[in-house]
Amino acid sequence: MAEPTQGVLDTSVVIDHDLIDPSLLPDESAITAVTLAELAAGPHATENRNERARRQDRLQWATATWDPLPFDAESARMYGRVFAAARAAGQSSRARLADLLIASTAAANGLPLYTRNPVDFSPLKRILKIVKI
Repeated sequence: MAEPTQGVLDTSVVIDHDLIDPSLLPDESAITAVTLAELAAGPHATENRNERARRQDRLQWATATWDPLPFDAESARMYGRVFAAARAAGQSSRARLADLLIASTAAANGLPLYTRNPVDFSPLKRILKIVKI
């Protein structure tokens, strides 16, 4: 029997969670506090009432499902490596701050990152495992 898989879900995976084949997801999943922050901002980023309600539902579901991994001192130290790798690849670190903080948290916890946007994280493949969903 295979070892159970573990991993951090990127915000893109949490947003589309109900559309994703469960066999593609880790057996044990986590989210980061940064993902929770992105989800909390989501309802305020649209003027469409139906979309706002959908985003609020997703936030409430995520909050009830996971205790997020914090961005702690180890994550902050890992952020230096993640930032350097993204910058060396010519990726704008300011525009991708949330992605880099999520990746830093996953790497600090020794967990792979499951994402629907693997190209966004490709410069980090030497720092953490990226799993395409």
